[in-house]
Amino acid sequence: MTLNAAERERYSRHLLLPEIGAAGQERLKAARVLVIGAGGLGSPASLYLAAAGIGTLGIVDHDRVDLSNLQRQLLFDTASVGAGKAVAAQARLRALNGEINVVAHELELRAANALELLRQYDCIVDGSDRLTTRYLVNDACVLLRRPLVSAAIHRFEGQAMTYVPGQGPCYRCLFPQSSAGAAPSCAEAGVLGVLPGMLGALQATEAIKVVLGIGAPLVGRLMTYDALAMEWHEFRFRQRADCAVCGDVPSITTLADSEASCRSETTGQWPRYKPEELARQLRAAALEQRKAPLLVDVREQHEFATGHLPDSVNIPLADLGLRLEELPADCAVVFVCRTGRRSLAACDISSLGGLRSVADLEGGLIAWAAAIDPSLNVA
Repeated sequence: MTLNAAERERYSRHLLLPEIGAAGQERLKAARVLVIGAGGLGSPASLYLAAAGIGTLGIVDHDRVDLSNLQRQLLFDTASVGAGKAVAAQARLRALNGEINVVAHELELRAANALELLRQYDCIVDGSDRLTTRYLVNDACVLLRRPLVSAAIHRFEGQAMTYVPGQGPCYRCLFPQSSAGAAPSCAEAGVLGVLPGMLGALQATEAIKVVLGIGAPLVGRLMTYDALAMEWHEFRFRQRADCAVCGDVPSITTLADSEASCRSETTGQWPRYKPEELARQLRAAALEQRKAPLLVDVREQHEFATGHLPDSVNIPLADLGLRLEELPADCAVVFVCRTGRRSLAACDISSLGGLRSVADLEGGLIAWAAAIDPSLNVA
């Protein structure tokens, strides 16, 4: 698939790079990449992929543009409010690069249609904002042997990883259970407007590298970003022999299995203490003079400094993988955070490091303040 004169001019800066050149640009032109979600992550990812010359770019979204989207979803403008996101994104991307084919998929991704859709593409970029969709996409990519670039954002933080078939672990290796009810959406928790730009651009970078076969993608590496501290951290993880979809004896062999697993695991596999239950545990341990569970606050340092539970220790989630040796093996560990989202991730990460007696505070410190101690200042 050769480049025409206009394409040679458009992509001239790519052609100057020895790692890309004309042959690499032709590979990009021949590539078919699907972006799931035309929201905060999908906006920058699809814009950069279109600009880079991905020959066929698919956009999946069944939503409509809302005024509140415009703070971060740069595919759209005020005139787009009320329009279907997939079709509005298609028009914007075609205007950016008329040399490529942009396909709008106005549908909700489900087990019934995911395999048929994803098998049409060479690489998948997941910018969905629902955990159940994230697991469904991961499982479909494993079953179809398609590379996947996955990212997520929350308030001031983001994370990204890449799955390449046969080269490393999948999303379920890192987070075995869906914990679907524990992750508030941007509409519930808020999000810094520029945050998805950072992670979406990273996703586009990873997808281009995967298509070209250059560099070192984020395979077996979870990259996290904290916008407030302006810090990047990396957590390495390995393929799990007991992974439900890519392990030695997978229990998920169809997307019906995947959908069922997300329905049945909405609270994760870890014990979850309600605030009242944890308070009773702590009081009983004090009265009986026995060892209380170790409370590990996985928020960032500035959040911990604002207010925290007595006797809790602070290990930010991004650092947890490197500091697991600080957690005693002979003591139960209860992870806490603001809403209960990061604490569930901490349970998953600590299990990869060999800890088994772990739990978390359901609803996080916001629930604790509401039920136990209204004076607790929660950042």
